Amino acid sequence: MAMPPADRTPSLLSRGSWPEVRRIGDILRAETVGGILLLVAAVIALVWANSPWSEGYRQISDLEVGPAGLHLELSLAQWAGDGLLAIFFFVAGLELKREFVAGDLREPRRAVLPVAAALGGMTLPAVIYTIFNTGAGDGALAGWAIPTATDIAFALAVLGVINTHLPAAMRTFLLTLAVVDDLLAIVIIAIFYTSSLHFGPLLLALVPLAVFGLLVQRRVRSWWLLLPLAVVTWALVHASGVHATVAGVALAFTVPVLRRKPGPGPGLAEHFEHRFRPLSAGVAVPVFAFFAAGVSIAGAGGLGATLRDSVAMGVIVGLVVGKAIGVFGATWLVQRFSRARLAEGIDWWDVFGLALLAGIGFTVSLLIGELAFGTGSERDDHTKIGVLFGSVIAALLATVVLRVRNRHYRRLCMIEERDSDDDGVPDVYQGRPGLT
Repeated sequence: MAMPPADRTPSLLSRGSWPEVRRIGDILRAETVGGILLLVAAVIALVWANSPWSEGYRQISDLEVGPAGLHLELSLAQWAGDGLLAIFFFVAGLELKREFVAGDLREPRRAVLPVAAALGGMTLPAVIYTIFNTGAGDGALAGWAIPTATDIAFALAVLGVINTHLPAAMRTFLLTLAVVDDLLAIVIIAIFYTSSLHFGPLLLALVPLAVFGLLVQRRVRSWWLLLPLAVVTWALVHASGVHATVAGVALAFTVPVLRRKPGPGPGLAEHFEHRFRPLSAGVAVPVFAFFAAGVSIAGAGGLGATLRDSVAMGVIVGLVVGKAIGVFGATWLVQRFSRARLAEGIDWWDVFGLALLAGIGFTVSLLIGELAFGTGSERDDHTKIGVLFGSVIAALLATVVLRVRNRHYRRLCMIEERDSDDDGVPDVYQGRPGLT
């Protein structure tokens, strides 16, 4: 008797390969710790900025340090946004390149979903913000990109607090969506938030960038060679008028992913990512959050006046409604036109929960707000309050939706972690040499 043909219907949010799942698990654990530190830093800043000692917070934020002769006498808040966030984008660039060169997303059929979801999750919030601020005047439309970013560290901190056991496929989808989101955000910053461009420093930046790329292509790891080149590249990009965080992504894209000789062990990109991710998640992002989140509600005109402002409302509705519908809708469209189906154990309620979670925008949203309206301006203060409110609302809604299915997630995780023969590879990955 002839055997029935194998079901070759493509599936969305399916489980990836074991090495990739294990690697992403390590990343998410580091980001979860960083997310908790981010939340703590943001709460301290918000409380301090609204306390009787708020003047001390402003004095620290405005304290200028650095060599004036090199035009790098910046406030501590500027150093956090321009300098420390370059480390964050360097790590994001490493992760993105590795995913598309050697990760599960090197296959177009796997890459299309997170890319489409990220695009949907950025486009609709921008449209909603624009609708709220058309005709508002005073340059309000400059903040159209504020609600487009997803903060993976904040989102993972929420998952850690509510103790939700997401299966591997959902965690992978959330991470890759956020990584693509970060890349698109840096493109937006480079193109739309460069007020003045000086070609001299920008062209000069190509020299240390090229030397850095040549060294890493030769697998040079010596920090005393690479770090000065990275700093000079960053300083020249900063002097060019392009936001200095772009240098972080440019440097990351020069780092090779694959090993020169096939064999066990990480490639150089994964090696750098392992070294710099704790610095990014544990220091760079929390310090930026401390300086960016400290908004005085009274100084912004009061909570009621802020929530009546079109900028704040555009940000809140963009994050909560725009992100959810954008990510969910893009996922549905991919399923509809590819005739794929959701992987076993995952349904559209789960996708909706992840889409709500993607509405948590913090680090990059605050950065774009500062670039759009100027640090310390009234519009910037309204942006910060809008980002905080929108992110908290999105987190609460995602908590409700995902907690409903937490028992189901726990069962899936138990299946994924079962290792009957104690060989270090869970049973569900046994006998699966390729991607599924």
